[in-house]
Amino acid sequence: MQPLEKLMADFVRIVPVVQVKMMLWMRRAALILYYTGAALLTLVLLLVNLRLYYPRGADYGPDRDGADVRPQLRFIGDALRHGAGERMQELFPEGYFFTHALYGLAWVEVGMRRPFGDPLREAALNEAHWALRQIDTPAGRAPFAATLDPPHGVFYVGWSSWLRGGTLILQDAGVRDEGEVNRFAADCAALAAAFDRSPTPFLPAYLASAWPVDSVVAVAALRLHDKLLQPRFAMTIARWLALARTMLDPNTSLLPHRVDWQTGKMLEGARGSSQSIMARFLFEIDPGWGRQQYEQFRRNFVATPLGVLGVREYPHGIEGEGDVDTGPLVLGLSASASVVTLGAALVHGDCALAVPLVNTIETVGLPLGWSGTKRYAFGTLPVGDAFLVWSKTARPWVAQQTPAQLPPVVRWWWRWSPHALTLAFITLLWLPLWVRRRKRVKKYCVVSAKRREKEKMWPGLGDRS
Repeated sequence: MQPLEKLMADFVRIVPVVQVKMMLWMRRAALILYYTGAALLTLVLLLVNLRLYYPRGADYGPDRDGADVRPQLRFIGDALRHGAGERMQELFPEGYFFTHALYGLAWVEVGMRRPFGDPLREAALNEAHWALRQIDTPAGRAPFAATLDPPHGVFYVGWSSWLRGGTLILQDAGVRDEGEVNRFAADCAALAAAFDRSPTPFLPAYLASAWPVDSVVAVAALRLHDKLLQPRFAMTIARWLALARTMLDPNTSLLPHRVDWQTGKMLEGARGSSQSIMARFLFEIDPGWGRQQYEQFRRNFVATPLGVLGVREYPHGIEGEGDVDTGPLVLGLSASASVVTLGAALVHGDCALAVPLVNTIETVGLPLGWSGTKRYAFGTLPVGDAFLVWSKTARPWVAQQTPAQLPPVVRWWWRWSPHALTLAFITLLWLPLWVRRRKRVKKYCVVSAKRREKEKMWPGLGDRS
């Protein structure tokens, strides 16, 4: 045989052997990869289920803030100082404003839990003042028209007044900054005058656009003014309450989501993203009516589809699409409404809802902590982190909190559903490996049995090489 022909013959014999070995190697590598992935995914799922118990909802309340609050604030503060507000403005109409304002409001909440003279209270005041200065700029006012009544609209003046009032709370009454006091009083007077001139209780936030939630925050700022300074807006608040009660959504008996800016006529019924904020602020304006509205909201919007606790964007029985404020809806639930409802539940002393909401948010929010900071969703949406830390630190500023005695909307066994879903998924994940293992054991047993039969027939066969 010629050398070339011999080489070709050897190659033909070797190729199938190499192919078989390659296939076995690839099969083994794929199996190792599957085992590794299954183990990691199982570990992640077990950790996620543990999040349903920690941190405890009892870690948050009117006299205490959870251990993770200040790490969250460190992350948000650093992000804002590196342009997070501008990035959020590119995604949301009030992204810049809300991220700064909620950061400042959460610091006010932290400071309120410390006595005068405490270094942390002073640090909280400094950060709240910094946040207030950021929204009191052209960038903070950019989305809001100066031609509105009051100038820049009820959203801007209402939320900024609430934050400015918060900075005054942190200061001893005898040494408050006079300039801040005068600005707070002037802005509240402008709000009250606008409400007094308006035929509707719902002032516009943008040109020809009105959302009742913005007016609720503004009226709460008037109530805060009358607590901190000389009372002067009781008549305006009483008129607003009387008008607002006549303009409820007939489907839910709640304030509507969007109205005609000239007449107050409902254009869009109650929705979770706005109701969750109103439930927190109405209690400050009128605790009795605020509690009634909260009960209605709780009954119409809190849900547990497939065992997942959350707040619907639309009332039970109504389906709709998400928008820029809500993000995508999952099983009808709104992430933003669920987060803000945590704050409303804490304000109302509704631990039966607040505790499972905290645990659910910690489970699905993908929290990460390092270097003394904590962030959610890998830190991609600092405005979401700001809403969450504002909710975790919630407590009444004006009204006196009383524990809510409300019918349960979450059963004591609510964690069982996610546990069951996790167990089912892990079982499916490992089932192919278990079946494969079982087949190998069965094959080994069959081969061993045959070998024992042969050894009985031909003793010493097993000793042959």
